[in-house]
Amino acid sequence: MAPGTNEEWRLSLRHAFPGGNGTRKEAAILAEGIRKFRNRLAHHDSVLGLDIPFEVQRVHALAELLGAEPAAWLRSVDRTADVYRERPVATIDTVVVAARHAWPLYEQERAYVCQAGRWFRPVTRLAFYTDQEIKADVPLIRHRRDNVAWTEEHAAELAAGDREDRKIAAVIRASRSRQWTEGVYQVFLLTRPGDRDHRELARALPHRTSGRGSAFTQRQRYVSLHALETATTTDDLLQVS
Repeated sequence: MAPGTNEEWRLSLRHAFPGGNGTRKEAAILAEGIRKFRNRLAHHDSVLGLDIPFEVQRVHALAELLGAEPAAWLRSVDRTADVYRERPVATIDTVVVAARHAWPLYEQERAYVCQAGRWFRPVTRLAFYTDQEIKADVPLIRHRRDNVAWTEEHAAELAAGDREDRKIAAVIRASRSRQWTEGVYQVFLLTRPGDRDHRELARALPHRTSGRGSAFTQRQRYVSLHALETATTTDDLLQVS
């Protein structure tokens, strides 16, 4: 890299992205997510399993960095919400995640944290698989945010923001002593037992298969809330997956 290039980036970036905070990282993270989404579309990959509204949010977020005028123009011509509203509705509404570290964090902070950029289908609920069972709590996803800097400095900034910002700040601070150290992560804010929109199964669903590679999921798996509520073990879920 030529001498002075980094300095040129630092001095010029605010002119290219006047709506941003002046850092290259802010724009780069959004652009990388959009690039991956664009490639899936360009290569005619199926998008039936993608959370399209969430991916489109990245596009609008990058437009906001470009300035108020391009962001307003993009909103005026964007028809993705109308097209998405006409899609066939799937019954799959819940993602079950492997949760050895995530379940204790949920119990403490009512949140789920995973790597930035991780793909999820458009679901409304999240369930936890750990200790050879799917836990009884099936919280509603209240808020989802990607590319969150996991630092005390960012937590301090968020602590002065709105309700979701303050909650994410609390999650950052609580989780930094656990599995999640400095980096960039994705956060889901979830309901707690007793909330009107929270659902709780009659009991945890045991997974009776054992042995290497036999876990119900080692990453994520999709089911319906109805299937969870009517199952007695994970065997019932495997039959309808």
